[in-house]
Amino acid sequence: MTAKSNKDNIPFEKALEKLEKIVISMEDKQLSLDNMMNHFENGKKLSDYCSRKLTEFEKKIEILVKKTENGGEWKNFEDNKGADPFELE
Repeated sequence: MTAKSNKDNIPFEKALEKLEKIVISMEDKQLSLDNMMNHFENGKKLSDYCSRKLTEFEKKIEILVKKTENGGEWKNFEDNKGADPFELE
């Protein structure tokens, strides 16, 4: 299993917690330059992951709200991955 797939399987809250710890550690200003760069790289990966997850959550909510507002049924988000939520009818 690759490192990327491992990170993609962690819960959003856990990723955010790890990111917060990295930020606190970096703000402490007692890291070597190498450690600072490692923290920055890991923080960037976690930040990108959290951003991706939030976008997925937002799309899912848009799909669910749109479907129920139009008298439709709840739609399975996984079936619509990559679809424009405003074009689903």
